[in-house]
Amino acid sequence: MSPSAEPVSPKTNGLDSNDAFNKMWRGSKDGFIRLQPMPKFEDPYAEREWIKAHLAAVFRYWGKMGYADGNAGHITDESHQRSLFVHDRRQPEYSALGCLLAPNVYLKTSKLVLVDPNGRPSPYGAQLPINNAGFFIHSAIHEARPDIKAAAHCHSVHGKAWSVFGKPIEITTQDACVFYDNHSVYDNFGGVVLATEEGKNIARALGPKNKTCILQNHGLLTLGNTVDEAAHLFTALDKQCHVMLLTAAASSSGLKPNVIGKEEAEYSAKFLQEPEITYSNFQPEFDLLVEETNGAFLK
Repeated sequence: MSPSAEPVSPKTNGLDSNDAFNKMWRGSKDGFIRLQPMPKFEDPYAEREWIKAHLAAVFRYWGKMGYADGNAGHITDESHQRSLFVHDRRQPEYSALGCLLAPNVYLKTSKLVLVDPNGRPSPYGAQLPINNAGFFIHSAIHEARPDIKAAAHCHSVHGKAWSVFGKPIEITTQDACVFYDNHSVYDNFGGVVLATEEGKNIARALGPKNKTCILQNHGLLTLGNTVDEAAHLFTALDKQCHVMLLTAAASSSGLKPNVIGKEEAEYSAKFLQEPEITYSNFQPEFDLLVEETNGAFLK
């Protein structure tokens, strides 16, 4: 059975204490100490700078996690491809794209490229080339899924290893509940994505609501309302792929994993899938990057 007791709701100083986000933290009784939600902007230029900062942070984080190998996005080596787009709301006809020629661990906001609808660098960002396969995948996703703002894809080791089976992950841990009824598999491999149709096939595999996908023989793909959410979901999915590989190895000795039940998974997913929560889960990494780099990626 799912838990029957309602979590104690923190006092939120006028905010809805019954929503999923506000049930996941506990602050001071007067509401002064609280978990900060996603910021809201009146100034579109300030919002643009915030988006760029968090996009650059995700690339740096990927480098720390070992997702990079040499120069990020080296199209001459498919195993090195990584791409991450985020819509620019001030100029909706463009998509901001992290330049894929510099190592992730060194990327900063001044290296981000603003891409026009034809996948060409616009004059408003860094004047650098972009990943062609990434454009075909992500442009198709953003066209099919206007509900999301960010998409993340790379070839992490555990994601690649699990992808060869062409199977979804199982909901075997509490953390994996974020993928409950939120997960797809693109069970085909059409080679390096250098055509529009393959990008559309991947977008169709995601469907109208899922935010995570395993690309068979390829890697992982995650979406988000923010780039922070896409980043958190990507790392969580890669970790669950690692869990699946370890579980499969242990199962060879006769052990049988316990999959979380439907009711319990639904209950947990209601909280873990809340965009404010998935956004919040990346903020410790963002803050740590600022501390570790003295804000170098913000330049």
